[in-house]
Amino acid sequence: MDNAQKAKVLVDALPYIKKYYDKTIVIKYGGNAMTSEHLKEAVMRDVVLLQSVGVKVVLVHGGGPEINETLDKMNMRSAFVNGLRYTDKDTAEVVRMVLAGKVNKSLVSRINSLDGSAIGLCGIDGNMLEVSKKTEDGVDYGYVGEIQKVNAKAIVNCLSDGYIPVIATIAADREGNVYNINADTAAAHIAAELKAENLIMLTDIAGLLKNKDDPATLIPKVYVSDVPYLKKQGIISGGMIPKIDGCVEAVRRGVRQATVIDGRIEHSILIEMLSNEGIGTLFTQE
Repeated sequence: MDNAQKAKVLVDALPYIKKYYDKTIVIKYGGNAMTSEHLKEAVMRDVVLLQSVGVKVVLVHGGGPEINETLDKMNMRSAFVNGLRYTDKDTAEVVRMVLAGKVNKSLVSRINSLDGSAIGLCGIDGNMLEVSKKTEDGVDYGYVGEIQKVNAKAIVNCLSDGYIPVIATIAADREGNVYNINADTAAAHIAAELKAENLIMLTDIAGLLKNKDDPATLIPKVYVSDVPYLKKQGIISGGMIPKIDGCVEAVRRGVRQATVIDGRIEHSILIEMLSNEGIGTLFTQE
């Protein structure tokens, strides 16, 4: 890029920077963007750039690959039910150790090293996520929590003080039992409570596809009222269910839009937010 091209990029991005200035954006971070060091660096740079131009960024993360790796090292089995990890009591403790310890502090350190300002939190801090045991159609998910309430005070305080809250998705009930929370679901509830401008879900595919094996069948825009039909057709299934349900939940509760984007593309967050093309699948009200 020569200087003129760089200047044009900045000029083109300016309306979008103004649009999001002082607005809250919730980003759910996971998938390949977490396991590839190159992509991790790009995501953290995107987050720091957004903070530097006045966007209030909340980063909600999972850590499935790291959890799997740790469970394998400990010879502990793991299974998934309806796209959610079945979690027994021992597995819940591993999830707490990996998410709130290793993954969370690694992300905070990475952001801070790029001259951003981040603070690591989890759903237990300030009783941020009040949960109960998830029960659905008689299916037992073990120590998987269902969010009953989000207490956003700690998040709001961090944003007001100029920090990026980096949130690990674990929580505890009144008896102190630790629960694993699906990161897509947690991000959606947090975005709704904050009345965020946008919820962005990073994933390992281009977005919602009519044919899951063909990126060319990307559906660029979905009205939330169409989601039940898409589930019936099998277009939304498996691990996409909690992501899409989260988008629908967020939009119906006041988030202006929710987007599922491809975290394998470098700087996909900036492409989505600071350009007129966008990327992935947008969920909105009619």
